[in-house]
Amino acid sequence: MSDMLLKGCGTALVTPFTEDGGIDTAAYAALIDRQVAAGVDFLVPLATTGETPSLSASEKLALMEIAVSHAAGRPLLVGCGSNSFNATLDNMELLDGHGVDAWLVVVPYYNKPTQEGQYRYFRAVAAATDKPIVIYNVPGRTGANMTADTCIRLANECENIIAIKEASGNYAQVSEIIRRAPEGFAVLSGDDDMTFAFMATGAHGVISVASNAFPAEVAEMTHRAAAGDYAGARELHHRLFPFFKACFVESNPIPVKAALEIMGQMRSDVRLPLAPASQHTKDIMNQLIGELCQK
Repeated sequence: MSDMLLKGCGTALVTPFTEDGGIDTAAYAALIDRQVAAGVDFLVPLATTGETPSLSASEKLALMEIAVSHAAGRPLLVGCGSNSFNATLDNMELLDGHGVDAWLVVVPYYNKPTQEGQYRYFRAVAAATDKPIVIYNVPGRTGANMTADTCIRLANECENIIAIKEASGNYAQVSEIIRRAPEGFAVLSGDDDMTFAFMATGAHGVISVASNAFPAEVAEMTHRAAAGDYAGARELHHRLFPFFKACFVESNPIPVKAALEIMGQMRSDVRLPLAPASQHTKDIMNQLIGELCQK
């Protein structure tokens, strides 16, 4: 098992866009600066929340350059997965050497691979790189769930598969992974609203959407839970819970970008096929931000 242990709060960074549709590099740099200042433990560029399928190769490299220069030593867990083994390797080849500390690799989507197919895919990806790999299980987006058995099989057999980002929403499945995981293998919540429950069961942290807007609060929640201060972590969970849920009233990252615009941090523009936030979403976010900022 690799010596790297990802824990605490990692922010799945949004990608800000300008009015003309380009990358807002200044807003991206400022976003990362706020994450670092707030005590976030690691950063996750080029993942789902970053609208990576809508980014060109040159845009990915530009975002990585900014991330490296502003991360202040925070590990960079970088999304590279696809539904094609060759495309995943192409993404690795593009980004390797540009500040990547570890790879976030999603369970292949659309193809609906069997458990054996998932196992063989991740073994092959792990063999193709010397960097640590974090499995990303998000069946609501991929159409294929990785079971606890397959996860543990990979964790035991592949030294550089170091963690799983678990966004199945299946508490029993996550509990089984935590129970059986080898030493040094991290379990990270992929759902903000499940983080407290998972960490109370033994998970190591979260890859968070909500921390784009409230990094200090989400980071503190994970740090309190990790230290065994469950009363303090629970209080923060309850305080943040309505915002956690609101981040998914429409497809991520539409709601959290709406929140960031309300907070004056960037425009809320998203790229097609996503559409701008509805007025209903904006109203929800406006109310919740007002409540959270008053507390």
